[in-house]
Amino acid sequence: METLSTVVDIVCLPYTQRGSMGVGTVHHIAWRTPTDESQLIMRKKIINTGLDATPVIDRTYFHSVYFREPGGILFEIATDPPGFMVDQKNEDLGQKLLLPTWLEPDRKYLEKVLPKVTVPSLDKFSSITSKET
Repeated sequence: METLSTVVDIVCLPYTQRGSMGVGTVHHIAWRTPTDESQLIMRKKIINTGLDATPVIDRTYFHSVYFREPGGILFEIATDPPGFMVDQKNEDLGQKLLLPTWLEPDRKYLEKVLPKVTVPSLDKFSSITSKET
């Protein structure tokens, strides 16, 4: 059974030194929400606590709202829809690098610096699963 948490404790230590970007630091923490409607409810609650939240940003594969906690860490509330199949079929997921339109101008650079990802074939497991059935 899946257990969901509904509380995040944030300890505010205003007199401590902030971290700087690099190894061992957090850039942002992303939280998921099932719908656009639930995201808007969370955004309103965030604003009502006195924090600044961005408008909803369309990230092609999901919609995002960002805000910073008092210590400066960036939080993201991202929706499940529309999902990664807006521009590909389920069986094609992970086979090639797909980019949102705003990153297409950087494709050559990204393909150069991103590590190559190899998706393992499930064919080697087909003989195991066919024996079990």
